[in-house]
Amino acid sequence: AVEEMEPLQKLYSLLEAKGLQTRMEGVALLLDLCKTSPQLISTNIVQIFDYFALRLSESHMKVKQKALDVLADITGILKDALNPVIIHLVEGITENLNSKDPGVHAA
Repeated sequence: AVEEMEPLQKLYSLLEAKGLQTRMEGVALLLDLCKTSPQLISTNIVQIFDYFALRLSESHMKVKQKALDVLADITGILKDALNPVIIHLVEGITENLNSKDPGVHAA
């Protein structure tokens, strides 16, 4: 259990970091954890999305675009495990459909 919490704590601290590059690393780590430890992510999906949702409404376009791209990937990996956070997902995606940034809108 303790060894399971370590990657999650790292993920949370990266996703809420002040630095742009560090937040980007957090988004990339989420995708990596979804691929390597889908059960860990599925079990903690609500807490994880409390942090990840912040990146979907990120003010910096590069981070937001990366988060949206990763969201598309993890949706395919986690499928039904996303059910508890589907409202967060829809809100995050909907907010970004109106983006004036072509990269964000496309993502």
